[in-house]
Amino acid sequence: MHYSSEMLVKRQQIVDVITQLFVQTDNRNWLMVEKCFADSVEFDMTSLSGGEAEHLTPQEITGRWDEGLRDLAALHHQVGNFVVDVHGDDVAHAFCYGIAYHFKPLESGRNTRTFVGSYEFDLVRGSDDVWRITRFWFDCKFVDGNVDLK
Repeated sequence: MHYSSEMLVKRQQIVDVITQLFVQTDNRNWLMVEKCFADSVEFDMTSLSGGEAEHLTPQEITGRWDEGLRDLAALHHQVGNFVVDVHGDDVAHAFCYGIAYHFKPLESGRNTRTFVGSYEFDLVRGSDDVWRITRFWFDCKFVDGNVDLK
């Protein structure tokens, strides 16, 4: 494959936004997580929870994540194998594999759960030249460990 330098810059900017989403989630820096998202996000984690995809604001997403992750002592997301398609100047689609580790010290010693799956994102580049996520989709392949962390 041959990419122009402009295309490589766009691709890296998109990968950087997705990477920041996960790094800042691990840091529970919700304000920085919110900056990765557009004002409205098609949010789909139905492979874990069932139901249907929703349109959420960044604040609604981080509110749910804060509540759901609050009791954990540590989080660790690892993403890779990025496939990025840029369409024109300001629209993109990205795919990556992801693993999330959740840690909570328990007397049982069964302290972790692991989520393994893939993510797909749609992104747009705004007038401020910043890429933001408009669609977030997680496809869970499996969950391992102490699923309930209880």
